[in-house]
Amino acid sequence: MPFLFPDPSNDFLCDHARLLRTSYRRLTGRDLIESGLDDREAARLLFEAPFALLSHNADPDPILTYGNRRVLDLFELDWEQLTRMPSRLTAEAPDREERARLLAQVTAHGFIDHYSGVRVSSSGRRFRIESAVVWNLIDEEGRSLGQAATFAHWQPLV
Repeated sequence: MPFLFPDPSNDFLCDHARLLRTSYRRLTGRDLIESGLDDREAARLLFEAPFALLSHNADPDPILTYGNRRVLDLFELDWEQLTRMPSRLTAEAPDREERARLLAQVTAHGFIDHYSGVRVSSSGRRFRIESAVVWNLIDEEGRSLGQAATFAHWQPLV
């Protein structure tokens, strides 16, 4: 079942935001945002962040589970569309094989840094993401719950 839209009534999905933050920190040694914030404030700041942040589940054909406001704008999706979409559809068909190789690399090594690739919005608008970090989402018990990505640089393609 898709997540609810992040807002104050559900603490901006702070449990999922905590998973994003702790997995990122554990694997990269860095913080997505300032450390020391309470979970609710951190979740709100991640949702409103100027950088893109998204995740998908661990299904064989993973479905997007989260995208902050920047992701919703870049991919031209509303929350319901986003959380029902296979993550492979964020790339054009010719680029999906490369994307699959990238995700296999992340699965094997925990994360990759400095990824670049072309993505496509729901209207077909293409853009190149640069310096993306992609990492595994691992819970406290060591279970793999999917993968996430963040990037702050993108360029529209004509």
